[in-house]
Amino acid sequence: MSKATSLMIQGTGSHVGKSMLVAGLCRLAHQRGVDVVPFKPQNMSNNAAVTVDGGEIGRAQALQARAAGLEPHSDMNPVLLKPETDQMAQVVVQGKRLASTGAASYLSAKSKLLESVLESYQRLCDQHELILVEGAGSPAEVNLRKNDIANMGFAIQAGVPVVLVGDIDRGGVIAQIVGTSELLDCCDRKMVSGFLINKFRGEPQLFDDGYALIADRTGWPGFGVLPWFKDAWKLPAEDAPDLARPIAEGPLHIVCLQLSRVANIDDLDPLSQEPSVRLTILHPGRSIPGDANLVIIPGSKSTRGDLDFLRQQGWDVDLCAHYRRGGRILGICGGYQILGRTVSDPKGVEGEPGDTQGLGLLNVRTTLSENKQLTQVKAVHARTGYSFDGYEIHMGITMGEDCDRPYAFVNDRAEGAMSKDGLITGLYLHGMFTDDKFRSQFLEECGAQGSGFGYNESVEYVLDALVEHMQCHLNVDGLLKLAR
Repeated sequence: MSKATSLMIQGTGSHVGKSMLVAGLCRLAHQRGVDVVPFKPQNMSNNAAVTVDGGEIGRAQALQARAAGLEPHSDMNPVLLKPETDQMAQVVVQGKRLASTGAASYLSAKSKLLESVLESYQRLCDQHELILVEGAGSPAEVNLRKNDIANMGFAIQAGVPVVLVGDIDRGGVIAQIVGTSELLDCCDRKMVSGFLINKFRGEPQLFDDGYALIADRTGWPGFGVLPWFKDAWKLPAEDAPDLARPIAEGPLHIVCLQLSRVANIDDLDPLSQEPSVRLTILHPGRSIPGDANLVIIPGSKSTRGDLDFLRQQGWDVDLCAHYRRGGRILGICGGYQILGRTVSDPKGVEGEPGDTQGLGLLNVRTTLSENKQLTQVKAVHARTGYSFDGYEIHMGITMGEDCDRPYAFVNDRAEGAMSKDGLITGLYLHGMFTDDKFRSQFLEECGAQGSGFGYNESVEYVLDALVEHMQCHLNVDGLLKLAR
């Protein structure tokens, strides 16, 4: 019989800080010698991490695993939804692609997925002392309550107490929490053991009356008001908006195109912290600036769809002009496929079967397939012979003349492609910029100076600083005592 205890952090909405709070609590428990593990029943994100067991989970759970001193495992996020269009998403169950489905079909299938969720949860309970669970979205979405596996549906099935988080920075936090309480039915409301306020700016005591009003109206005890954590942007991002960072004026201007189905945007995290880099996440409707030194086309969950999207923004014309000016272009994963001559989808992996013309900036062609490559790799940079770690997470094979000039080698297999002049590069490897030495030499190739700062050391420092921040402002002992 498992003796593990559990606590669930739910939010009044998305982006209220649930992921960061769970990461902080994981690091806090780990520092205290507790065998702690993160768990998120259902996540929706195109930023995924490859796990030690050959699967994939949301990037936030990988960060939480790191905070807990663990390798990411597919049981930590048993259901991952990866949006492909506004109506379709790829469903990943226990690390493996199950199918692509529409919202209505997924809602009807959720009751079956609960079995997989509880199975993964039980395995973690059998192996660890404390399970820190993160909800998704909001439990107040009562129209989705039937067959829910992400919030109260899971909490009741697993008997896990809940703490509700409100985001005061977006305004209306009293209504967020009191309104959620009013919408929950009696059984769900009883699962809530307290609340806390996140992202406060200013003097916390100015919210004393509001804090007391929430406690009075809901009957839930409060566990504190957490001020804005200014270094949160230095932690690996799960979504493109999370890359918000202080404005930098580095000499190297890197522009990343925010595709409609952008994936694994956390590839940019280490670059965003380099003093020599000015990073711009280019939003739709804006032209690629003429002073860009490097344009990155990031990963995409829908390569053919994002090719059409890219053209709708006029970015295809901008990229050709950028290249004529001598600018560099880097395509990662889906971005690599976009740079080629064609993207063929004979089996309809991304929708209707067919071919889409690529940008033609690399002489390569891609054929999409149902087989997903999920691998942690050690690569060797072709030009310097330097080894670096990365991971592959893609569906497709890319071949062509420019592959004769590979960017790297993985187990003696040529990886990636380069144009004859070396200005355009495409490759399938993610995570390479987390390697400090590799990142420095990459920046030098682009004409900038690497700072030599340790990215992984920075992440560890920020996680520890987050713990101190939470201990100063929250009743963390009270929170951990709730676990049962």
